[in-house]
Amino acid sequence: MEQIYVTGHRNPDTDSIVSAMAYTALRNALGDREYTACRLGNLNDETKRILDRFAFDAPNLIQNVRTQVRDLDYDTPPALGGGVTVSRAWSILEHSASIAAIPVTNEDGTLYGMLSSGDIASYDMRTVSDPVIRDVPLFNLLAAIEGKVLNDPGAGVDAVSGEIVLALPKGADQRLFGSENYIAICGDQPEVIRWALETNIHCLILCEAELSAELRALPTKTCIISTPIDAYRVARQIFQAIPIDRICRHEKLECFHLDDYLDDVREVVSKSRYRCYPILDENERLVGTLSRYHLIKPRRKRVVLVDHNELAQSVPGLEQAEILGIVDHHRLADIQSTNPIFFRNEIVGSTTTIVAEMYQEKGLMPSRKMAGLMCAAILSDTVSFKSPTATQRDRAMAERLARIGGVSIEELGRFIFSAFLGEGKSVRDLMKADFKEFHIAGHYLGVSQITCVDSVSMLDRRDEFLAEMQKETQEKGYDIMLIMLTDVLLEGTQIIFLGSADDLAQAFGVEPKNNTFFLPGVMSRKKQIIPMLSALWG
Repeated sequence: MEQIYVTGHRNPDTDSIVSAMAYTALRNALGDREYTACRLGNLNDETKRILDRFAFDAPNLIQNVRTQVRDLDYDTPPALGGGVTVSRAWSILEHSASIAAIPVTNEDGTLYGMLSSGDIASYDMRTVSDPVIRDVPLFNLLAAIEGKVLNDPGAGVDAVSGEIVLALPKGADQRLFGSENYIAICGDQPEVIRWALETNIHCLILCEAELSAELRALPTKTCIISTPIDAYRVARQIFQAIPIDRICRHEKLECFHLDDYLDDVREVVSKSRYRCYPILDENERLVGTLSRYHLIKPRRKRVVLVDHNELAQSVPGLEQAEILGIVDHHRLADIQSTNPIFFRNEIVGSTTTIVAEMYQEKGLMPSRKMAGLMCAAILSDTVSFKSPTATQRDRAMAERLARIGGVSIEELGRFIFSAFLGEGKSVRDLMKADFKEFHIAGHYLGVSQITCVDSVSMLDRRDEFLAEMQKETQEKGYDIMLIMLTDVLLEGTQIIFLGSADDLAQAFGVEPKNNTFFLPGVMSRKKQIIPMLSALWG
């Protein structure tokens, strides 16, 4: 079952995490079991406490949705052991036009080599000038020529070696067998058979012939094999009895792993001459093979975005994925899709409010635990309805979820906002906990929001914040960077900034001092900060 990833924005806040979890639970309950909630960063302290309170595990962390080898419809040809005969391998290649090469594996399933029809053809041509086989297992030889052993010395042989001699037609020169290191192929030729047995050649193969009692009684070390196949066919089949691990390509193999990215694979393949490449799992075991045509139209990962619709805030590699839907409450931004998608964007203070309404529309009541979690997310994102983004729909839905979840809105609000855990945390961790990037009219903007109950004490760390902001600005190239210290008790926001003080003064009607200023009544990044800068820059 191919997964559909439901994910909020980078540096996720509580609403981003919970809306992904709630939407996933809704779709799964309706029978769409492929949906999986994900996150794009570490949980902040608030979200951890809320998940712990309602006994939920955090969604799985994903790094990107770039197309990987595991997303391709790669081939799964038979993987042969190294002891399989060349004839069996050729039969598979001959009857399967789509198989460019056969993987050869060790006993533990790891890759040993790759065998192509070209490898077999090259070996076959070599046997013309060098008609010798070495240590071919007797099992292999008997299977290749449909043979059986006729004498006791042959029963003690495990492998055969020697130069192949076709002792035909009748009356062939007996001097062919000048030593023991021969494998002779003949028909009903008593004199040739006698000479071979007396010479003690390594192996004698009788084709479509019987061995007389007189010849059978001769003392010899020769392994005698009979076969119903004609001599000329045996002369070719005997070379096909060798194990494939002797002729397959097993050095300097180009192989890929399931987690390799398609971009990297294309680069390697473009510089290589092979038609087929083995694919390995994380334990180096073979899982399939990859050919060039698999790269033409790859199967992309499928995603649903919640609580954002801006590329800079979304999962890396989104341009390689298939977006199935977006559920959001922010401004329309720059994400594009190749096909029409489900898009729901509404003027509410929390994405979780929209998801809760979707439960209602589907006639499905969330579980007691999920209802409590969703109520907490709405309170978090609307700052207990003090944010200007909060609407009556948020309040009404939060109250309904509180009744279902058996929680008190007032008590839950105090739980969320009265335990800000800023002490002991680095300014970078604080800054990155809820951080978003924006592109507005050619300006590149980074905005962090820290919701707290004592912004004055947070301002004491202004120099630390500015130093970290300076590093971030140099690394990312922001035109302006802001940190919002949103104070629940003061119902306003302290701003620490880097960038044009004139632009900020004009946008917010303030007089910045020492890279800070206070905005009374400002609680929302989405509705009060970004719109003012958008209006300023056009």
